[in-house]
Amino acid sequence: MNPVEIQKILQEQSMHNEAPPKQMLQVIGFQIEKEYFAIPILDVQEIIKPLPYTHIPFVPKYILGIFHLRGNILPLIDLRQKLGFGYKAVDEETHILVIHYQDQKLGIMVDKLTESILLDQEEIDTHIVQENMHLYGVGKQEDKLIALLNTQALFKRDF
Repeated sequence: MNPVEIQKILQEQSMHNEAPPKQMLQVIGFQIEKEYFAIPILDVQEIIKPLPYTHIPFVPKYILGIFHLRGNILPLIDLRQKLGFGYKAVDEETHILVIHYQDQKLGIMVDKLTESILLDQEEIDTHIVQENMHLYGVGKQEDKLIALLNTQALFKRDF
């Protein structure tokens, strides 16, 4: 065998011995009360501090109103109320995640941002998720469980 053939065989063998690349999911983590949640980073356009908003009558309690952001009028959703936690006043840790939902944008208010998290897709438990649930799955980071929210299901219009 000549050196070129040997090199080719070694390359083929190394290709077969390599583990397939891991499928990773990057998410933005946040807290509501003491619970940890996250949404895919690709759903998030930006993160801002709370802005003044205008209340809209005759909508569900979790819809706080609308706010103006760089020439756009966006609905503002209190995620803690949407998830059944109840109202909490805005404080210095409160943030708004501006997310893409279908062909529009909306703001979701969260209690506290935690961090950007990279999760191995194989380690995300999707067994507890039922068809109509608002979860994509549950991820684990160190000693905490993180509920991964399915934004497309969670913000589906229900009024």
